[in-house]
Amino acid sequence: MLPEARERAALLTDVHTEVHLDLTSPEDFGVEATISFACTQPGASSFLELNGGTDVTLDGQPAPYADGRIALTDLGATNTVRVTARMPYVHDGDGMTEVVDPADGERYVCAHTSMDITQKVIPCFDQPDIKSTFTVSVTAPSHWTVIANGRLASREGDTWSFERTPPFSSYLFTLVGGPWVSVTWDERYAPAPGGTLPFGWHARASQEPELRRDADELRRITSACFQHYTTVFEPEYPYADFQQVFAPGLNWGAMEFPGCVVYRDEALKKGTPTELEREWVASTIAHEMAHMWFGDLVTMTWWEDSWLNESFADFMGYDVAGTAAGYTDAWTSAAITRKPAGYRADRRRSTHPIAEDTEKIVDVDTAFANFDMITYAKGNASLAQLGHWLGEEDFLAGVNTHLTAHAFGNADLAAFLDSLDAATDKDVRGWAQAWLRSTGFDTLRVTRDTSVDGPGVPVLTREGSRPHRLTVSAYDSSMRLVDSRDVHLGDEPVRLEEFAGRVVVPNSGDETFAVIRPDDESWAAITAGLSAVESQLTRAMLWWTAVDLTESQVIAVADLVALADQHLRPETHPVVFEGVMRALQLVTRRYAAPDEVAGHLAVIADIARGAVEGGDPLLAPGASRVLARLSADADFLVDWLAQDDVDQSVRWAAVHRLAELGDSAHIDVEAARDQSVSGHHAALRARAAVPTAEAKAETWARLMGGELGNHEFDAVGEGFWGWEQADLLRPYLSRYVIDGLALARRSGQGMGDVIGDAFPQLPLTAEARLELRTAVAAALEGDVPTVLARSWNDSLDDLDRTL
Repeated sequence: MLPEARERAALLTDVHTEVHLDLTSPEDFGVEATISFACTQPGASSFLELNGGTDVTLDGQPAPYADGRIALTDLGATNTVRVTARMPYVHDGDGMTEVVDPADGERYVCAHTSMDITQKVIPCFDQPDIKSTFTVSVTAPSHWTVIANGRLASREGDTWSFERTPPFSSYLFTLVGGPWVSVTWDERYAPAPGGTLPFGWHARASQEPELRRDADELRRITSACFQHYTTVFEPEYPYADFQQVFAPGLNWGAMEFPGCVVYRDEALKKGTPTELEREWVASTIAHEMAHMWFGDLVTMTWWEDSWLNESFADFMGYDVAGTAAGYTDAWTSAAITRKPAGYRADRRRSTHPIAEDTEKIVDVDTAFANFDMITYAKGNASLAQLGHWLGEEDFLAGVNTHLTAHAFGNADLAAFLDSLDAATDKDVRGWAQAWLRSTGFDTLRVTRDTSVDGPGVPVLTREGSRPHRLTVSAYDSSMRLVDSRDVHLGDEPVRLEEFAGRVVVPNSGDETFAVIRPDDESWAAITAGLSAVESQLTRAMLWWTAVDLTESQVIAVADLVALADQHLRPETHPVVFEGVMRALQLVTRRYAAPDEVAGHLAVIADIARGAVEGGDPLLAPGASRVLARLSADADFLVDWLAQDDVDQSVRWAAVHRLAELGDSAHIDVEAARDQSVSGHHAALRARAAVPTAEAKAETWARLMGGELGNHEFDAVGEGFWGWEQADLLRPYLSRYVIDGLALARRSGQGMGDVIGDAFPQLPLTAEARLELRTAVAAALEGDVPTVLARSWNDSLDDLDRTL
């Protein structure tokens, strides 16, 4: 709780942790830890967290332990706590996570921490503003490799010892053990001893073919980003090495553990990655590396400033993926996939300021819920707008002032603004009040002044309260670019005299976080000539505008599908193509009526078929997956599976679709062919889609039984709600609420999150939507765990939009 955390942070300083972990037993793991620290008020009392201590002493005397807390009383100026414990492995990704690879039976153990989870692994002061050094040793099975935050110092027999780390927050502690396959190198870095640092990528043994396939590109991206950051950031890279691991069981997409970044192992695709997936990997590598400075070196004081970590890293991830790693379409990817998630989040009742008030983040569960698309997508877009408004030079100068002033410490919004203020004469505090302390987003609207002779003069107005700096472009009637200008938009309308008679597109460079509403004349030209717009970034922004109009029920789902039928077929840019395809499927799932679905899916699948048959190697991976997942032509899908050279991801999409159509005979065959973790999850997903009452009942019992791991639950939940199974699944709408709540009450944060993700997403009648809404609303009037309550409130708002 926040008051306790503030009191403890004021008391405790100079924390050092030495810990030995024994991972040799498959039953549980052993912990031997020594924590030394100073106290600013000798005689005061505090506490240390640990789930499962058995032998605890403070300065040689037994210390009382109960309910996950070690009581520390009558503290001296300096203090030493020693702890011995046996701790359980977990399978929900919240703690020391154990996973057995179905491909080869190998066991992996990963300390997936973050937030307040580290206390499930080691004793710690589990809050961000008490930093500790960590000296770690690990005993593990002899054929394992162990990787941790610190640089490897030595290995003697089965024991791995790591160098003492610089101080960092407890939620950033990790180690991963297993028979990893590795690609390592020495990265050039002049300040390091010898002029290089140890770098590496690591994956499960069964993923060796995929790691070897992608190793050169993963290394190239890593090196390019590292050289960029160590050039633009003034503080030196803070850690002694940089390892990156594709690890099983992680609840997050990736996690910025200092010197040992961990990614979900699904990111290392068994099949050919699509262009959007490649963009995601590049921007995520850049994102997590940015955290080494912004988040790890300098950490927020409390969780209300989580945006200082995540918004900044999200912005840098997309920007540096483009400027340094060569993924020049990263911002196009953001425009069609990332920012829309931010707009959707900002429409919900759970919206909150990017920089939340401290008093509203009362505990860690509340903070967990705020790791959302306000913090990531909207925060990213807002910082992009800030950089555009300030200019790159002043923005980076402010960032470097911040990083230098607070290195190895903690900081809040006020400190960040102080640093920016020192670098510019602009009113950054006024900007922060407008952008970071408010909710919602502005609408930029174009009207025509026809009161003067000649063609109407476009007038740009703002519905909202934020200042915007953006590009406005003019096109002819065929959507060929004529001119662009930089516009500062505030309270007063901006007349675009030079664009009289032209089609006008505000925010054509997607520099700001605001939806656009072109005038009727411009929109008619846009919908007639969208595919002719030269800039893929502008096309992506305009496609999002069409999706937004559909979700706002200004245009019908059928109109959006027709627009795609006309303008997505000639699309040659893979990121735009894949992003629009994803949006079409999302809109169809959420907004289409059951009797419309088959027709919409047929059009979307046919667009995908055209791209596959067109032979463009960049479009084919994404288009193939959509075609296999949505086609209603069972014979075509069976024939496709008979070909040995079909990509594994496409094969599973076809198997899933056949199962959904009633043919489950291919699941076991494909599972025998692909015994990987991803294959295991794909088989679970496909079996959950089988459209019989018996199969659904069996799947439901497994889903809500509490035995599934977090990623298994994701897979089964995703497969259960079939596209065209509304009637069959009607009884499970209310059962999801009842059974899901019961499971969440006996689970942790991570499982509560995936239960929320399993919310029924399928085309429903208005009556069925209302039934689901009523059940969720009634449950939310009672006691619902914080993380699940947040997710259900969001889903309730999404339901209300469809109703």
